[in-house]
Amino acid sequence: MNPTILDHALQDLHSIDDLLRWSVSQMIAQQLYFGHGNANAVEEARVLLGHVTQLTPDELLDARHCRLTRDEKSAYLELLKQRIELRKPAAYLIHQAWFAGLPFYVDERVLVPRSPMAELIEQGFQPWLQHQPQRILDLCTGSGCIAIACAYAFPEAQVDATDVSTDALLVAEQNIAEHGLEQQVIPLASDVFDGIQGERYDLIVSNPPYVDADDMADLPDEYHHEPELGLAAGDDGLELVDKMLLQAADHLTEHGLFFCEVGNSMPALNEKYPETPFVWVEFERGGDGVFVLSKQQLEAHRSRYGG
Repeated sequence: MNPTILDHALQDLHSIDDLLRWSVSQMIAQQLYFGHGNANAVEEARVLLGHVTQLTPDELLDARHCRLTRDEKSAYLELLKQRIELRKPAAYLIHQAWFAGLPFYVDERVLVPRSPMAELIEQGFQPWLQHQPQRILDLCTGSGCIAIACAYAFPEAQVDATDVSTDALLVAEQNIAEHGLEQQVIPLASDVFDGIQGERYDLIVSNPPYVDADDMADLPDEYHHEPELGLAAGDDGLELVDKMLLQAADHLTEHGLFFCEVGNSMPALNEKYPETPFVWVEFERGGDGVFVLSKQQLEAHRSRYGG
């Protein structure tokens, strides 16, 4: 950003409303992309300003006419400068993202939490889950947000959080410790199911890499700050999902369920396995591409998977 523009903003803007209005205009003019937990420039600006002022979105609204100190304005403008010049999502700048109403530490070793599965967890996986799960598996855990949210939703359950990335597991371990769940959520190294052979779960949940080759080539700059290992999944986006469909039944208890997010690869999955009775979850807060299958359904169609 032009230093003169920033200097003028520091001198001329005073209230929370002043800074929000001006910075939204700046982000829109610079054609930033918003897809990492914040839907638009207004939400992105509020996250950055809330970090500087230590105010929640509601508190920011209540204090919108209040003036900021020069130090607060300087700190905020520096974050905004980085957001624009580096095209780095706000969550990476402040090292925090929210998922299922819970805060998580994030950095560029993991994806920014943004799965619609948060709504599913908050609802206890209803109406599909008919019993309290004793063991839960979060496959491809990343930051650990899904595993930790499941632990809050089912405090009596043991939760295994697996990932092939040792870097991601370090972040997951940090989040598990910050939430005080070391005895309930266990981070484990595993390439899909390879590291947990013989284990059985009442509930398997996964938000795996599912971006196909064409979409990877067209991703906005903001996504290039995320680990490619957490995004790319071959030509059709189903490289890991194929393996999961083939093996998941072996790791489910008799009444176990498998929930998996495939996002934009949903049409490819339906086309690839037209006889599989995928049930696609409908979300009140938006989002799609999450299916559920039972152990019996996975077993019945096993011969079709993995190709």
